[in-house]
Amino acid sequence: MAKKVDMMTRVGSWSFIIGLLIAVVFGVLGANVYDVGRILVLLGLIVGILNIKSKEVLPFLVAVIALIAAGNAGLENLPVVGEWLKNILGNINIFVAPAAVFVSVKAVYDLAKSA
Repeated sequence: MAKKVDMMTRVGSWSFIIGLLIAVVFGVLGANVYDVGRILVLLGLIVGILNIKSKEVLPFLVAVIALIAAGNAGLENLPVVGEWLKNILGNINIFVAPAAVFVSVKAVYDLAKSA
């Protein structure tokens, strides 16, 4: 059984790394979000299901809120790197949003179950 848990942890970790790399590379290349959106959503779900443990819910959701705020900060107006930052953060938001939804629903369920 320990090997199965270890394999799931590896899948979750690699999903996070691959999702982040895809978000950054396609953000720098300026590719349309719809080109990689489905892949990022799928990887985000995998990360939310496999990686985020109960004690990590609050820090994870706070980090997601910070990323979404940064993505909407008008970074495209910065000279030279603004468009890259906007694209990268947009892709990262698409990557972490499904994980945030899953983790949030799970947290609400856990709260309701314990009440």
